[in-house]
Order: sequence, then C-alpha cells, then structure tokens
Amino acid sequence: MSEKTSVSEIFDIPKFYYFQSGNDYSGSKGDFSYKITNAEKMKCMTWHGKLCSMKAKIEHEEEFERTEEGFRCMIDWLEKQYNN
Repeated sequence: MSEKTSVSEIFDIPKFYYFQSGNDYSGSKGDFSYKITNAEKMKCMTWHGKLCSMKAKIEHEEEFERTEEGFRCMIDWLEKQYNN
C-alpha cells in the first residue's frame, strides 16, 4: 500500500515539507482554481475560471502561519471555499 501523497481529500496538494522549502503551488478542480504562495506567511487565493492568478479576479484570500498547524488550517479553509 503506497503512502498518501496529498494532504487534502479534494485537491492534490503536497505535504507541508514542500512549502517549508519555500515553494508556491497552484491547482484547480473543475472551474475552481487556487494558488498558495509563500512569504513570511502562506497565502491562499481562490477564484473560478481557467485564467492564471495574475489575470483572474481573486474571490477569496487568506493568510496562514508557516507552521504545520497553519498549513492544516489552510487546507481546511481551502476545502470549505470549494464546498461553498
């Protein structure tokens, strides 16, 4: 049995280590798109449509601490945005 690689039940998001290394990440599911950026805090943005985050109208965004707990809160927040 292989180890689960995604931390989300909905999205294919890598584990916290990927973000600890300073990487950004973006993805989509259907018409729902998201981007996670790294700075002092992690920021998650969501929008609908196929445009990139630079051209899209960002509908929701939230900042989270760059910790395991902040990361889990971000995943929960992202999944709630998708389900709403």
